[in-house]
Amino acid sequence: MRRLAALAPLALLVGASPVATLKVDVDSLRNARGVIRLCLTAVASNFPTCEDDARAVARSVPASQRSLAYDGLPPGGYAVAIIHDENGNGKLDTFAGIPREGFGFSRNPRIAFGPPRFDAARFVVQQGNGEQRIRMRYMF
Repeated sequence: MRRLAALAPLALLVGASPVATLKVDVDSLRNARGVIRLCLTAVASNFPTCEDDARAVARSVPASQRSLAYDGLPPGGYAVAIIHDENGNGKLDTFAGIPREGFGFSRNPRIAFGPPRFDAARFVVQQGNGEQRIRMRYMF
């Protein structure tokens, strides 16, 4: 009977899903005004806005906070999009379609016209800890 009692915690771990922690560090922020809005998604059709994605994780943190951790993620492929909402109006301000505020994406893909494809920003999170260092870009 003691043997069975000793194995009970192990049985709980066998059925548990593996989880991961993702640390996101933001580089090259122009100033500490406003907020940084981050969107983490595993669904290509909802990148980069995370709209209509119930499993996406969107967060806003003060621009003075340059790193953030996502805990309890299931391992898999994800992409992160960030905007530096300097005026705090809840959106990326543009002029003639060109961003007036900062933006960035996981894996720091090349930017041409419009946001990168999900595959260009996609990275894999394994069980344990992962990290993405995202460089902010400003057009104005």
